Amino acid sequence: MSLEDRPDVGSGRESHPLASLYRQLLAGVGEDLDRQGLAGTPLRAAKAFEFLTHGYSEDVDRLLNGAIFDSANRDMVVVRDIEFYSLCEHHILPFHGKVHVAYLPAGKVIGLSKIPRIVDVFARRLQIQENLTDQIARCIERLTRAKGVAVVIEARHLCMAMRGVEKQNASMVTTTMLGQFRESESARTQFLRFLPNA
Repeated sequence: MSLEDRPDVGSGRESHPLASLYRQLLAGVGEDLDRQGLAGTPLRAAKAFEFLTHGYSEDVDRLLNGAIFDSANRDMVVVRDIEFYSLCEHHILPFHGKVHVAYLPAGKVIGLSKIPRIVDVFARRLQIQENLTDQIARCIERLTRAKGVAVVIEARHLCMAMRGVEKQNASMVTTTMLGQFRESESARTQFLRFLPNA
């Protein structure tokens, strides 16, 4: 049941377990829970956190809804600049950036809008970028049975910008190459040429 469907939402009460935890968190840092600016904040924060982690409740096959189509195309398909937002599993702080996906069809293609949806299924969980990259690639490989799948993610991490080393301009690039993209340098090179700033 989503927070919007719960009977306590909108009733002025904050009895949802996540809202109660946010009240404890705010009290723990010394906040006055009765001040006007925090009225409703625990419940709003709980709803936001549920949205940011809704990937746990998503089913990729149901989301796909049959959008795998027969195709004679055997040439590379590239979808680039897919924006994403995720939460670092180490500090629960955001990281965000762009995902670039390519696959080499083997008789099947996937509906264009489904690739960004697959990205969001895995991004809307507590993650590290390395695992996110691999999960997207292996999911597309499973669904399309493509001859090769490549995923590149470029992201900035607030856990490094807001705290720790506090480097605001650093970014991280991760890659996963499966099938022919791993085996063939020419396939990798062709894909990388499609990417911005490559």
